Amino acid sequence: MSHTLNEVLDAASVIPVLVVENVSDAAPLARALKAGGLRVLELTLRTPAALDAMKAMQDAEPELIVGMGTVRTPQQAEASRKDGAAFLVSPGLSPKLTGAMLDTGLPCLPGVATAGEAMSAIEAGFEALKFFPAEQAGGLPYLKSIAGPLPDIRFCPTGGISRERAPDYLAASNVACVGGSWIATAAQIKAGEWDAITANAAAATAMKA
Repeated sequence: MSHTLNEVLDAASVIPVLVVENVSDAAPLARALKAGGLRVLELTLRTPAALDAMKAMQDAEPELIVGMGTVRTPQQAEASRKDGAAFLVSPGLSPKLTGAMLDTGLPCLPGVATAGEAMSAIEAGFEALKFFPAEQAGGLPYLKSIAGPLPDIRFCPTGGISRERAPDYLAASNVACVGGSWIATAAQIKAGEWDAITANAAAATAMKA
């Protein structure tokens, strides 16, 4: 099932940013996150298992909206689309990647860190943006400062946002959702701490209630 960008953002609260090293962890991870109420997940292309893990998560829990992050090249954008990614997320933008992401026809959250980058991305045709690395690039004060001149741009800030800080971000007028690695860390996934991950997912879900 395909989704529009607005559908993805409306279904999201804190999007878990996931690093999955073993495909065998994908199905129990999907079940743990869904049990906590989350619907939108972002895997990252940081391991060789990422694309297979994405498919395994979708097979295990078809209602989940599973996207692929850390997309850096046109080839990665196309491979993610071909393997069924629901949306794409990138850490930044280049001219080649801009065209490739838009050509997939998928909802995209390209990474930007400045007002100028945000304006260029919207001009290129993107509808919403990832603010990355959020905490290191000015955090919530920066996002609030550009809400006045850029009131129509919605962001998904990601990068260094803790469980404690996430609700403050979600309360901002120009924030649609946030990304957080704290929901399911690589160590928790590797150790199979599914109950702890479900509890973190439930906390994240409640933040947008």
